[in-house]
Amino acid sequence: PKGDRGSYLQWREDNIPPQVVFEILSPSNSAKEMISKYKFYERYGVEEYYLYDRDTGELTGWLRSGNELTEIEQMIGWISPRLSIRFELSDGELEIYRPDGRRFLTYSELAQEQEQAEARAKQAEARAKQAEARAEQAEAELQALRALLERNAD
Repeated sequence: PKGDRGSYLQWREDNIPPQVVFEILSPSNSAKEMISKYKFYERYGVEEYYLYDRDTGELTGWLRSGNELTEIEQMIGWISPRLSIRFELSDGELEIYRPDGRRFLTYSELAQEQEQAEARAKQAEARAKQAEARAEQAEAELQALRALLERNAD
């Protein structure tokens, strides 16, 4: 089932392997380590395996065919069979598009959107407070006017 996991432990998941794996290379990854991971994913039934090197902008993918992972020849424009997401490279940067065609935002873009949403919420709150203050002032003026009219009516 869906949910947060610190790590995926296949034996605790009814022995169901992760269907899709994404790896982002870091400078500390060795070729030996990555070959070992590939063999592990192949052996334990991963359906799709994607590897991205931010430094070189290289994106590689493999798709399960029988008992082995076979390399996807053309990753640009590739659509994941399992997730229906599309992979693109723009100026060497990986861009991933949702099934509805919208691009997944980067962490920086999400943070910026969050800041903008918070700023809009603060502005809306300030406008609401101003409107409330104007309404209170108008109520006070109305009360004063009523009191004046009652005094003049007497």
